[in-house]
Amino acid sequence: MQPYIITIARQYGSGGKTVGRMLAKRLGIPCYDREIITMASEDSGINAVLFTDERLKPDLLDRLRGRYKGDTAVPADSSKAYLRDEALFDYQAKIIRRLATEGPCVLIGRCADYVLRDRTDVVRVFVHADAAFCLEQAMLVDSLPEHAVVKKIAEIDDYRAKYYKHHTGNDWNDARNYDLSINSAVLGFDGVVEEIIRYMEVRSEFQK
Repeated sequence: MQPYIITIARQYGSGGKTVGRMLAKRLGIPCYDREIITMASEDSGINAVLFTDERLKPDLLDRLRGRYKGDTAVPADSSKAYLRDEALFDYQAKIIRRLATEGPCVLIGRCADYVLRDRTDVVRVFVHADAAFCLEQAMLVDSLPEHAVVKKIAEIDDYRAKYYKHHTGNDWNDARNYDLSINSAVLGFDGVVEEIIRYMEVRSEFQK
């Protein structure tokens, strides 16, 4: 089977992160999720928390980014908090491209499918599920009341959709952005992994 870079976009609670790590282990390749944030932080000198804004309240983000309104790129000194969204995204994109050049891997989130859009060795996956399944899975890891988890799911998915739209111009939920759009509630995590591998095998044969 031809080696591929696999990007995984996912709804919160659909198990996309779990699927990504399972797939990476099965294929014997690295999986990068929040590690991308750590690398971008180390590369730029910017505090890692500023790359994880889906977990921060909008008013805090506004205060942080509001310190700078100019067009100068984000400097290494994060204490100055020159926090343009585009600059932060560019640092992450730089890391994603670097990891892709190093060999096959699984990349979770961060618009990796779009960042690597010009490469022919990328398999782009979107993992989704119905609301009940996402809630059930999220309740396993979130120590919150059910109503709070429902709200959290909606907020995170809304943030991801807006983040994707802002940086790519595309609709996060549009299946045309991906090679595979898979319902984890129907196939289960093992089934999703198998389906991705099956797709890669067929694609490898087709491209010979």
